[in-house]
Amino acid sequence: MKQNNKQKRSLSSEILAEAMETLEKWEKGEQAAPTSPKKEKTATASPKPINKKPNTKMEKPERKKLPCPVAHKCSGCQLQNMDYPEQLRWKQGKVERLLGKFGKVCPIIGMDNPWHYRNKVQAAFGMARDKKIISGVWQSSTHRIVQTDNCMIEDSKADEIIVSIRKLMKDFKMTSYNEISEEGFLRHVLIRRGFITGEIMVVMVTATPIFPAKRNFVRALLKLHPEITTIIHNICKLQVNLVLGDREEILYGKGYIEDILCGKRFRISSRSFYQVNPVQTEVLYRTAIEMAGLTGKETVLDAYCGVGTIGIAASDHAGRIIGVELNENAVRDATANAALNQIQNIDFAAGDAGEFMEEMTDAGEKAEVVFLDPPRAGSDEKFLHSLVRMAPRKIVYISCNPETQARDLSFLTQKAYRVQKIQPVDMFPQTNHVETVVLLSKLNTKQHIEVELNLDELDLTSAESKATYEEIKAYVLEHTGLKVSHLYIAQVKQ
Repeated sequence: MKQNNKQKRSLSSEILAEAMETLEKWEKGEQAAPTSPKKEKTATASPKPINKKPNTKMEKPERKKLPCPVAHKCSGCQLQNMDYPEQLRWKQGKVERLLGKFGKVCPIIGMDNPWHYRNKVQAAFGMARDKKIISGVWQSSTHRIVQTDNCMIEDSKADEIIVSIRKLMKDFKMTSYNEISEEGFLRHVLIRRGFITGEIMVVMVTATPIFPAKRNFVRALLKLHPEITTIIHNICKLQVNLVLGDREEILYGKGYIEDILCGKRFRISSRSFYQVNPVQTEVLYRTAIEMAGLTGKETVLDAYCGVGTIGIAASDHAGRIIGVELNENAVRDATANAALNQIQNIDFAAGDAGEFMEEMTDAGEKAEVVFLDPPRAGSDEKFLHSLVRMAPRKIVYISCNPETQARDLSFLTQKAYRVQKIQPVDMFPQTNHVETVVLLSKLNTKQHIEVELNLDELDLTSAESKATYEEIKAYVLEHTGLKVSHLYIAQVKQ
């Protein structure tokens, strides 16, 4: 009896192991979804059914094999199951649904090569169950690391360097940081690469300021990758979701890299905000500058200016550029970038952009054109009120979130502004994110005024209440003596 029980347990273990292997292959997309085992037919005969209908149930199609082997675990590339033209159609539809009510949406501008475009790569380091050091990306909405040596949207050279660092850790007896025990050494590695210059920055983010054998480690890493131009040690002791800490020391090189964008040179530090897709960033900025229609005489305000990329790129086309940014480190980088390019007609200020515009307006100063590129949350109402009060002739609104942009456009179009052009740009292929540039122009208040209509005075039936544009124009002319355009009526109806 005991022998039979042992055989049953052994057989159960084999079946369980086989089932687990099948499920794992299915998750990776290597095998169709598992089905329930079929029951064996017995030898007993049964009466045949009369008028049996044919089986018309369609078989479930097999899951499409994705280019990335960890796409289902990572969840960073939400649209990788679509071909790239299909991704562009999906994003075009998204922008049209959100912004189409403000005007015609131009066809989205995509990439020729939508892979390996990210020039900023950061890898988390941890320990697997077998005590092996792993590196990769955080799984969406978790604190689990998905190990990968070659991300399909990250710079390939950056990924090679990260793999080399992981292998060197064993030689130098380094440990990876454990968030639960709060023990270990290496937390993250951040790599930035200049797309045009080819300069490479490596940032080693550790939980302790003590870096054992750091000189020997640097020499070993440079021997494997002599293309690295600077190496930085960043210390992040706190249990926070931020990658970088406040303290840094330069282990090799200048402590920054440089790159060229729109013909201008930019200095990039470890903390600098610099768009991660340099190819599409150039498309985005040139589109924004072209929309502004600068003549070389205007005063231009670059709100949320970061390290000054948009303002510096537009400096050849404007009379004066003013950049405003809350982050003081970014303002220092922006000032250095302006000096690097020997630009004389640009100034930067650290502070709140809305308050800065209020001060300009109170002092009788004005910007004819405003560029704004806010964070994903969009602009707050206080900023928008300050913008409307300053009354620039044109607003060029760049957004990485069309949902919040739609909210802000609704506010601005109720304050004597009209949307003239909407241009989507695919900055992040394989993901569900899309960038949009919108041009707004101020309506001429001498030709457009606010008129309140009381439909109750018209004494209309429900069928008649849907007045035509001509009937509305005739009513306004009769009661106020003013002529209004079809465009104005359309904006009021929105």
